[in-house]
Amino acid sequence: MDEATGCNRWMIHNGFATKQVAATRGVYTNGCYDSLIFKKVKNILGGRVRIMITGSAPINAVVLDYLRICFCCPILEGYGMAESSSASCFTRQGDPNAGHSGGPIKGVCIRLRDIPEFGYLSSDKPYPRGEICMKGPSITSGYFKNKEQTEKAFDKDGWFKTGDVGQIYTNGAIRIIDRLESIFKLSNGENIAAEKVENIVVLSPFVEQNFIYGDSSRDYCVAIVYPN
Repeated sequence: MDEATGCNRWMIHNGFATKQVAATRGVYTNGCYDSLIFKKVKNILGGRVRIMITGSAPINAVVLDYLRICFCCPILEGYGMAESSSASCFTRQGDPNAGHSGGPIKGVCIRLRDIPEFGYLSSDKPYPRGEICMKGPSITSGYFKNKEQTEKAFDKDGWFKTGDVGQIYTNGAIRIIDRLESIFKLSNGENIAAEKVENIVVLSPFVEQNFIYGDSSRDYCVAIVYPN
């Protein structure tokens, strides 16, 4: 490795480390390192991006912080669905913490429904957990010409049941931790969150894809693994 390459590598690592510390305060720009290093990354998107938004699925907190530093701008994470007219929660622009979807937007009320059979309760400590339920003018009033599905999706008080399991932090921010449809129970009474298990198994460098299957008449799961 020549001297120039070593110097460039040092500058990149040092610049990233400096901005990483600043990111804990919600600051994603640095006049020196941005002009010398990260300007090239910013220019991939034209160089004038001031804010970015991510949704659809949770993004890893480490990846989110990395992108914030490289693109030199805040990246807000949102949560919502078609039934809630898209976004129903958003992170605040100055929030330096990643890994959650922020609090509800104006006009949306959110509460948690206890799911004792899966061990999710609004009385859980340190953070309440349960199925996320929504109410407000932006939430659908039902499914078109589908009374059966509408009655299934709403409780008797008119709260829309999202099917997503969340936990609420002390500042009101919501983190999605599970999906009810991905949970099944084995014959021994143990609840299995298949998607969680799949996400752990796929971390292995020897696994390309995997699928977790369980039968309620059995006391074990089966993993179908496609190796790398």
